[in-house]
Amino acid sequence: MTVPRPLIWSIAGLDTAGGAGLSADQRAADALGVHLCPVVASLTAQHSLGVQAMQATEPAWLEAQLRALADDLPPRVIKTGLLGSAAAIRTVARWVDRLRAAHPERALALVIDPVLGASAGGRPLSDDAVLAAYRQELLPRATLITPNRAEARRLLGQDASHDGPDQEIPELAAALRQLGAHSVVITGGDAGNRVASTHCLDWIDTPQAQGWLCGPRVPTRHHHGSGCTFATGAAAALALGHGPADALVLAHMLTHHALQQGYAAGRGAGPVQAQAGFLAGVRQGGAPLPCLGLGRDLPWQLTHGQPEGNAAAPWAPLFRPFSPPANGLYGIVDSGERIEQVLAAGLRCVQLRHKIRVSAPDSLEQHLKRSLEAAAQTGAHLFINDHWREALEIRAPAQAHPAYALGLHLGQEDLLALSLHDRATLLAARERIMLGLSSHSLWELARAAGCGASAIACGPVQATTTKDMPWRPQGEDNLRWWITHSPAPVLAIGGLLNPEDLSRFAAHQPAALCVVRALDAPPDALPRTVQHLSEAVHAGRLSLVAPRIGLPHPVL
Repeated sequence: MTVPRPLIWSIAGLDTAGGAGLSADQRAADALGVHLCPVVASLTAQHSLGVQAMQATEPAWLEAQLRALADDLPPRVIKTGLLGSAAAIRTVARWVDRLRAAHPERALALVIDPVLGASAGGRPLSDDAVLAAYRQELLPRATLITPNRAEARRLLGQDASHDGPDQEIPELAAALRQLGAHSVVITGGDAGNRVASTHCLDWIDTPQAQGWLCGPRVPTRHHHGSGCTFATGAAAALALGHGPADALVLAHMLTHHALQQGYAAGRGAGPVQAQAGFLAGVRQGGAPLPCLGLGRDLPWQLTHGQPEGNAAAPWAPLFRPFSPPANGLYGIVDSGERIEQVLAAGLRCVQLRHKIRVSAPDSLEQHLKRSLEAAAQTGAHLFINDHWREALEIRAPAQAHPAYALGLHLGQEDLLALSLHDRATLLAARERIMLGLSSHSLWELARAAGCGASAIACGPVQATTTKDMPWRPQGEDNLRWWITHSPAPVLAIGGLLNPEDLSRFAAHQPAALCVVRALDAPPDALPRTVQHLSEAVHAGRLSLVAPRIGLPHPVL
């Protein structure tokens, strides 16, 4: 039985050049596998060099189109583009209210791409009445708004300009949210500062994440329709069930790929071309590469500092590289004694996840010392969870095994709690320590990439009771997606309880699989347990699974 495609309406302009507006929206929707209903809000006479004339659709005709669709094709998301008149904006607002009241269970999303002028030039496409209608009618109803800097300024009553300090952009986004928009992204494709000449910097401000979404700029003059593609990509991702932050990561990846596929049509800027299969991973010579974790199509998210300082993030870890263990096992235990036992049983990659008890507050240093000494003697990779300051203060024995390496592992909440001084401290130690980061969503993966992590955990891959979390299990499909797009080796974590679980997920070739409760065994039985788990991982790796890489499923 065929699963129905999610429905979105695009209420936008018709571009006679075929590059932007409803033409670009249709290509973007097709690339993401959703059904788009095109609603003509305005007609343009334009070519690749600019807009020559524009005529807003009569309100009665706009109303008739929307009424016809509502009877048979109610949307999950409405995306707006060039609306052309204040009357059209008011019509859209009424329909948003009407549909939300009629179908409250659908939580209708509204994505606003405020097309106030054409990037190719030509006549202006908005006036004061249109701007006032946006502020009064659409912004208070918006799930997401996607202006560039000039459009954001115009919506806030300021002079339109793409120039200015980067510090201004978060302020513009915050002001738009104060006007009612639930989430905001201020796109940087039209920016012209020094960093923007090599990288595209989008500022995202959502309930899930806030920061710069950064990726390499595509060197092309064929960019007509890129803003429409981005907004429709985000709308389609919302229709598929993703939250705003993850939707923006997918929209960024879609637009990057569409720009790479842009082509000449006319004497000016040619159209971008969104295509299905844009998430297949890095390509070389036309063929998808194996899952090497290159991550060159994944944007990275920067959460601290100015983009000038770290926009040119490398496609390699900033910290000491992580060497995956030969047996594919990453053991997580809670004490120095248990670290000694699992290392003696054959593990060579372990994490100390020690929770300080009020009854024994001084025990942390003892657990750290025992763990470091055991790892140094056996040549293991040792990660310390959370207690990174204390771990950096304790030196390993001078006679450490050459393969020994110290790593720190942080969850996303701990990462965001770091001050600028904390980050500087970690970066100062980056040549001697590995950095592992947890990730549960696309935006957290992008954030981990922006931090230059040595290894990135993807989880929970299966339902787990070890931690109380709001996330849906990643499953095999999302793990494969992480491995394809991560710039660092990926660790599978969460709910891996037995050899069968390990074998199934090892087939997708993660760098290592994290085991917690699967290691529950007395010391004398641990060697046999580790052997069985290692054999399961080995068997899984031999049964390499290489399915088509599609869209990740929603995680919240």
